[in-house]
Amino acid sequence: MSVLSEHTSTDLGERLRDAYAVTAEFMADIISQTCRRFPSAGQSCKTSRVERLIQSCAWTDAAIALLDLELPQWQVRRLVYDEGEWHCALSRERELPDWLDQSIETHHTDLALAILSAFVEAQKIAAPESRGSVPTVRREPRSLYEPLFVDNIS
Repeated sequence: MSVLSEHTSTDLGERLRDAYAVTAEFMADIISQTCRRFPSAGQSCKTSRVERLIQSCAWTDAAIALLDLELPQWQVRRLVYDEGEWHCALSRERELPDWLDQSIETHHTDLALAILSAFVEAQKIAAPESRGSVPTVRREPRSLYEPLFVDNIS
């Protein structure tokens, strides 16, 4: 299972925006590209629940169950249907006022796709950056850097 990379998330984000409905294959792609805990040995009950919901084509419930399994610290803050689109907001601090909270907001004509879009965006934020244990140093010289040659060996 791959951790969400920038290239993958862009392609997946575009596919989510362009999709009309969720399919089992599309859900499998989302899971394989974004999920680090699926299937989870420690949470087999939640994993089997997601699988059952996918098999029964309960896409909205499957999206919420996947959010619960993969990003338990994120919660649905708001689901609103307005002018033919579903607006979904996910938040880590649901009890904070809107103006203090850093929430993720997405929209789509399909409810499950709106939730999955927000899930993918939250997964991008939550994905750990791959860093080595040793900090990197910039290789380019500074603008004030001037090499100096000294030929005095006394």
